Amino acid sequence: MSSSATNTATYKFNHTMFRIKDPKVSIPWYENVLGMKKFKESPGGDFTNYFLAFPGGFGDKANASDEEKAAVQLNREGVLELCHNWGTESDSSFKGYASGNEDPGRGFGHIAITVDNLEAAVKRFDELGVKFKKRPEEGKMRHIAFIYDPDGYWIEILAQQK
Repeated sequence: MSSSATNTATYKFNHTMFRIKDPKVSIPWYENVLGMKKFKESPGGDFTNYFLAFPGGFGDKANASDEEKAAVQLNREGVLELCHNWGTESDSSFKGYASGNEDPGRGFGHIAITVDNLEAAVKRFDELGVKFKKRPEEGKMRHIAFIYDPDGYWIEILAQQK
């Protein structure tokens, strides 16, 4: 394929995938804590992928049906795919997935979410009992927070630029 057959200026960062232990815990967490909404569920042979996103990213389809949102999924940015390998939720010997921030498995770091008001978001996370890795008042970087999702993945929280 010739390099002139594609235009990198049109490329978009579409989604990131996390493996999760229990969708009955993780999906409500992303919906209730971060405000994302599940718009697609895709079962496979021994796993199910769940697709979540912030509704505003669908533009004029923000109030569309889940089917209509799934049809334009690849045209938007900021989708989170949660992959559940069946059985992990009830396996007492399952130790969880590597978050990428600890050995073994260090590599992946975090995803980042911007919020309209960092101080108010931190207060809301406190009220919801969200576990923090780093609060804004800790360390040298006073303009960010890091929270943990139910599977131990780090989520950076930043204030949107005004």
